[in-house]
Amino acid sequence: MTRTIFAAIAACALLANGQAAAFQQPTDTAVVEAAPADKKLPDGTTAEERANTARLNAAQAAQAKAETTTYEQEVSAAKQQVAHDQAVFADETAAYEAEKARVAAMSAEERLKWEADVAACKAGDATRCAQPATPPR
Repeated sequence: MTRTIFAAIAACALLANGQAAAFQQPTDTAVVEAAPADKKLPDGTTAEERANTARLNAAQAAQAKAETTTYEQEVSAAKQQVAHDQAVFADETAAYEAEKARVAAMSAEERLKWEADVAACKAGDATRCAQPATPPR
């Protein structure tokens, strides 16, 4: 949540930097170059203030771009991790289902053998009857 808020703030800052830069650029660049550092321009700022603002805006834009790049790399890594985790889960689920089917088949086979032994015992084949349990000592 915090990351989303910071990303939104960075995006707004980038948009605002572009708009602020448009308002700070004089229509006549010769006025800025010719104006002394302490003389105010028509909008009430000095050339030094404009230069400082431009420098700060550029630094902020570079920081926002670096943060955006880092965030995009983190998002990409998270997506790759999710895809990997889903693949591992699918493999483990398939292995579980295969083992479950193997055990069910083995159990069914043993039950069929037991039912056949019971039927043979009832028919008179004493060799297929269950042996009595040995009493404990």
